[in-house]
Amino acid sequence: MSGPANTPANTPATLQVKVAAKRTEAQDICSLELVAADGSALPAFTAGAHIDVHLPNGLVRQYSLSNAPSETNRYVIGVLRDAASRGGSTAVHDLVAEGSVLTISAPRNLFPLDSAAPHHLLLAGGIGITPMLAMAEHLAATGGSFTLHHCSRSQARTAFMDRLGTAPFAAHAHHHFDDGDASQKLDIAATLQSAPAGTHLYVCGPQGFMDAVLSAGRAAGWPEERLHREYFGAAPTAKADDGSFELEIASTGKVIKVLPDQTALEALHAGGIDIPMSCEQGVCGTCLTRVKAGMPDHRDQYLMPEEQAANDQFLPCCSRSKSARLVLDL
Repeated sequence: MSGPANTPANTPATLQVKVAAKRTEAQDICSLELVAADGSALPAFTAGAHIDVHLPNGLVRQYSLSNAPSETNRYVIGVLRDAASRGGSTAVHDLVAEGSVLTISAPRNLFPLDSAAPHHLLLAGGIGITPMLAMAEHLAATGGSFTLHHCSRSQARTAFMDRLGTAPFAAHAHHHFDDGDASQKLDIAATLQSAPAGTHLYVCGPQGFMDAVLSAGRAAGWPEERLHREYFGAAPTAKADDGSFELEIASTGKVIKVLPDQTALEALHAGGIDIPMSCEQGVCGTCLTRVKAGMPDHRDQYLMPEEQAANDQFLPCCSRSKSARLVLDL
């Protein structure tokens, strides 16, 4: 996913919502139905959008909206209890209950549908089904052409199966289980080969699944502008060899040192530079900062390869520097 955050004009930066319902959707997956705490309509959103959720333990995490974009009375998110969680998913499962009041951001869309595409191929891995549900709802309501494939470990771990099974677009949705018969498993290459000409692909899910899908797309000659992805979290990066470097603030000349065990974002905040942040994993793009000089060491999942190659911006929450100093357009 890439591009600037998209928040509608005149929409408040944060909203207060109440958990109207909390449901178990599958093994280790729950959904939250969020409504405005004051009973008003919620800001409109488009298929593929997400919200930042401020959790009771102080963390802020991003979750895709899975309900139909035509609904203005609620937002629905799905959350996997992740064994590798840094505290976000655990907080949702253990600390959030029906009736809880939460602070959230207005919806932002970094994973939009391309309205000009003649056909949309939606590929979801595990909890990556959440943005695809909103996409399917929108495409079905507007007469868009699409096919949805959902790959998961087992039927017991497949969220929203009942919803997909009874949806008006159920005939367009296909499930694939890792523990099922080989004949029902998704053949990515064959699926891409049989897609109508000009199809746009959308993929969301675990890193390995997304890498496999995108690699297959590129191997089949699909151009990057027809390959759309959304990451839920960044892959771990090696930190043993991280060294220190400097950040120069272009407007003042102030130089801030980034220590080996410190992120550039942490160093900027410690130096009194207020940079907005959210995911702290290089996924959401909130902290994107312009670079005037120097060579960033890009470690994010937000910028496209060609954007990284330009070296004129970086994500200080996770990326570092290959040069001794980066001059930031701040």
